[in-house]
Amino acid sequence: MSQTLCPCRAFLPSVLAMTEIALTVQQTARPAGFPTADHFRFAESPVPAPAPGTALVENLLWSVDPYHREMMDGDFALNAPLEGRTLGRVVASRTAELPEGEIVFHRQGWRTHAVVRPEEVRRLPHHPGVPLSAYLSVLGGTGLTAYVALTRIARLREGEDVFVSGAAGGVGTAAGRFARLLGAGRVTGSAGTPQKVRYLTEQVGYDAAFDYRTAPVAGLLAEAAPTGIDVFVDNVGGDHLGAAIGALRERGRVVRVGTISQYNTPDAPPVLFNHADVVEKSLRVEGFLVKDHQDAQDELYDFAVPHLRSGALTADETVVDGFERIVEAFLLMLRGGNTGKILVRATP
Repeated sequence: MSQTLCPCRAFLPSVLAMTEIALTVQQTARPAGFPTADHFRFAESPVPAPAPGTALVENLLWSVDPYHREMMDGDFALNAPLEGRTLGRVVASRTAELPEGEIVFHRQGWRTHAVVRPEEVRRLPHHPGVPLSAYLSVLGGTGLTAYVALTRIARLREGEDVFVSGAAGGVGTAAGRFARLLGAGRVTGSAGTPQKVRYLTEQVGYDAAFDYRTAPVAGLLAEAAPTGIDVFVDNVGGDHLGAAIGALRERGRVVRVGTISQYNTPDAPPVLFNHADVVEKSLRVEGFLVKDHQDAQDELYDFAVPHLRSGALTADETVVDGFERIVEAFLLMLRGGNTGKILVRATP
């Protein structure tokens, strides 16, 4: 789990320690199945100088996310720096809109340094007592995904029962904690190890959780949520989706966030479920892209920041130290080696 980092300049690495060499991570080949370290390379270059109207950012925290695996199949250009959510500090500026020392969010991710224009970044709000890492986890795209899924897509109502697949990941832990704060009834989750199952019930606040590797998901879900569910937040797809459709009550909602079970197995069998359930129970199945809901960012801050300050909400994070380990962290995440949001932190 991460240590506390404060978004204050006094606690950040000194600009004097900034290296003269910049590193970027590039994808070198398209994976067929599960990616390996051989699909990436680190490229060195001099630290770039900002042109007029731009600023140089020294990156401090990097997010590695499941969607990166999908983008490796064609969206990422080969032999070019990979994009991704990143927090960094402006260390040299040639624009008054980005003063030196400012902490910013941007998407020029898998690199140690980036030259950015003001319109390419978001300056972070200064919420005292909120750790810097939270702006990439529970207050970042991960938390925004969970918040939008529950409030805008599912329109969760107080007392409704929720099932979350992939519940020990970044979106899953945030969804479980948010559902509890939003007044959900019974909250059930699935995870891939007994340790993660215990973490969900003992730390995150899930009422029940199960290890999906131990038996068919439909039976495990029926045991964990014997009276059914109202909302399914799906990070996995596959047999989880089929089981949830069977367990949903009348006017239940499925929120499709991701299909991580198929990211590395493109020939995975189709999801099997009783299609008549969708009609006979008046179910709604809807997916979304969080980039289409950026207008909810301030709403998320208003909801989550007071709970973070009071201790009612915790940012679940696995932090890997050292930019040189970013590929390792990405592969670890794809294999389920993290609990909560996985982040990479610059070595102090």
